[in-house]
Amino acid sequence: MSRVGKKPVPVPAGVTATVTGQTVKMKGSKGELSFDVPGLVNVAMKDGAIEVQPINQSKPARSLWGTSRAQIANIAEGVSKGFEKKLEITGVGYRAAMAGKALKLSLGYSHDIEYEIPAGITIATPKPTEITISGINRQQVGQVAAEIREYRGPEPYKGKGVKYAGEFIFRKEGKKK
Repeated sequence: MSRVGKKPVPVPAGVTATVTGQTVKMKGSKGELSFDVPGLVNVAMKDGAIEVQPINQSKPARSLWGTSRAQIANIAEGVSKGFEKKLEITGVGYRAAMAGKALKLSLGYSHDIEYEIPAGITIATPKPTEITISGINRQQVGQVAAEIREYRGPEPYKGKGVKYAGEFIFRKEGKKK
């Protein structure tokens, strides 16, 4: 039994949710999202909450049960509050700035990196060493953060690079004579 899947997803105040067949649509103050539930899972609206149940007790159905419930909970939170990830840049001369609709990153390479911001995502740079990524789609926010971090991930000797805010970087000792 899925512990996550058993819990119904409450619909937050100010959000309208509709379930038609296998599609769950939610509209809130931040925007509108929808999720197509896999065929091995039944979804229904009961008492102002969305309930998810597997169609049988097969392994694939039980696997998709908790996953589908988590996806529905994510769109409910996304359209009401939104999601945000923060990145920190460490290193001498490493910085980020907004250049029109692109993010300009100076990360120690011979050239600056221009990152085109996808639709539905907003990026802000409150300081040259901080990047804030926000949007309503949790997967998309995480993907954009991962792509930016990938340009220069944190290295273990000096800790230089792009890391998530609050991320612990395991430090190594350098060479000894």
